[in-house]
Amino acid sequence: MATRTMTHENFEETVASNDIVLIDFWAAWCGPCRSFAPTYEKVAQQYPDIVFAKVDTEVEQALATSFNIMSIPTLMVIRENVVLLTQAGALPERTLRDLVEKVRDLDMQELHRQVSDQQNAGD
Repeated sequence: MATRTMTHENFEETVASNDIVLIDFWAAWCGPCRSFAPTYEKVAQQYPDIVFAKVDTEVEQALATSFNIMSIPTLMVIRENVVLLTQAGALPERTLRDLVEKVRDLDMQELHRQVSDQQNAGD
């Protein structure tokens, strides 16, 4: 699957209706963003069951601000409505593929249990 444009309007629906969502926060004027784009697109083609979204931070400033995006490119990984990673900087193809595999292999039941335990401990 090709990458898709993510906007403030489609963000919630995209995250809620897909198990794994990767988001590339980028801008057209950003050299590293332009360099990372072909790698991101290539890896997206290899994982058609995963959403690879792109947020143009110039167009979607409110969305970028809501996630406190301070530098670009920034990659965010969300699985089952949980933000697992927010990382600034362009990743090499192999590193991005390895990250996708680790996210796929993550025991989300255990993660949800740990989050619940932490929330209950804070009550």
